[in-house]
Amino acid sequence: MKKSTLLAPAENATLLGQMAQRLPLSDTHFRRISQLIYQRAGIVLADHKREMVYNRLVRRLRMLGIDDFGRYLALLESDSNSPEWQAFINSLTTNLTAFFREAHHFPILAEHAKRRSGNFNVWCAAASTGEEPYSIALTLAETLGSGPGKFQVHATDIDTQVLEKALAGVYRQEELRTLSPQQLQKFFFRGTGPHAGMVRVRPDLANMVSYAQLNLLANEWSVPGPFDAIFCRNVMIYFDKETQEKILRRFVPMLKPGGILFAGHSENFSQISKEFYLRGQTVYGLTKER
Repeated sequence: MKKSTLLAPAENATLLGQMAQRLPLSDTHFRRISQLIYQRAGIVLADHKREMVYNRLVRRLRMLGIDDFGRYLALLESDSNSPEWQAFINSLTTNLTAFFREAHHFPILAEHAKRRSGNFNVWCAAASTGEEPYSIALTLAETLGSGPGKFQVHATDIDTQVLEKALAGVYRQEELRTLSPQQLQKFFFRGTGPHAGMVRVRPDLANMVSYAQLNLLANEWSVPGPFDAIFCRNVMIYFDKETQEKILRRFVPMLKPGGILFAGHSENFSQISKEFYLRGQTVYGLTKER
């Protein structure tokens, strides 16, 4: 008679206990993880990020039933096209965002949109869970109206998990505390019953935003430029100078004449690229148009 492979309760508890123990992350494995995320996504992991890396990846290992970082790396590197690469990237990307974060940019966007003609086209290059592209769309809807041909926001991110949430457009009401009651009523549905305390973006605003997965390190960017404005905020801080320069050079033909580029509060593009000049607080224009 074939022996059952089912574990006895005590054996199962022992195995679970072993899985819950801290897995060793050697210097060699941390360096290799750092190399791989740099190659795939351009993200630079300093030594002080080691604990963050451990905490994020160990959840993935345990989900896969793997108890060794070396085995996980071997799994990744055994197939360069494995879907596990996207899970690896999703685990190590940082997605800190909020509605109307760095609020001074949105009046500048509104004034810029008023001065432009034709369909106003915006690229949000780090969409995260959708708060930024919806803030852009809300600003433009209030400035230009939301009828056909007024504006379009193209939102991309390297992380497929956050894009799923962005596409759903569902948030906790407390996350929208920077919005006025009028904006909440006009642009969001309030949840009721089991969904009380939640809101969802109304279709007329959601339809003005399209989402797609995009790696800024990819050889080709499948976005419908050129754009009147590009938001690339709090992304460059994760790249080294060489990668930053390369991406900024590629932004140049993606901007229409007179177009502007929005950066994060701790980013300074004028010190990285001669292609851009600072025209406002973390807002840049193309140098050749001056």
